[in-house]
Amino acid sequence: MGIRILIADDHHVVRRGLAFFLKTQKDIEIIGEAGNGREAVELSRTLKPDLILMDLVMPEMDGILATKMIKTEMPEIKIMMLTSFSDQDHVIPALEAGASGYQLKDIEPDELINCIRKIMRGENQLHPKATSHLLANLSNKENNERNLLEQLTKRELDVLKEIARGKSNKEIASTLFITEKTVKTHVSNLLAKLELADRTQAALFAVKNQLVE
Repeated sequence: MGIRILIADDHHVVRRGLAFFLKTQKDIEIIGEAGNGREAVELSRTLKPDLILMDLVMPEMDGILATKMIKTEMPEIKIMMLTSFSDQDHVIPALEAGASGYQLKDIEPDELINCIRKIMRGENQLHPKATSHLLANLSNKENNERNLLEQLTKRELDVLKEIARGKSNKEIASTLFITEKTVKTHVSNLLAKLELADRTQAALFAVKNQLVE
């Protein structure tokens, strides 16, 4: 059974060119074309493609929002971004939306075919520029978290560790020999400094940064 592909791009010439070339492959079947993100979402619901070649900038709905909607409703569908944009402002949101691949439109035809087949085998296929942006973004996040941790006082850090161990404010107060009111103050302060919404996020943050086992 061939790879069933939906092409989503607002340029008719691009869609026609991709379809013409891909149809020459025995293991690939073009089952539809979409001219914008909204149409891509609608056709995905009815056609259930194996993979979507998704442009980023399209009218009515862009490729990132379309990808997010499709992956939420139909996570089994693979999506490869095929675009002219290689900047971080496009790469990171596309990958966070659920794209399995990010390639530029100047990709060689044979390489495009190879990427499609690898994505269908479960591999991620990123253009070198996309990979560079992704690594830089991860590095920036790690640096930011370290900077946030450095803002905590020793007592706030102690409270954070106890939160990660699943202790209540009363239990933390008993462990650290402070009042429960003081614990509440420390919790409020550390959540603000770490830019977190609640205790659960604080616990995950502590574990991620190896503050507790």
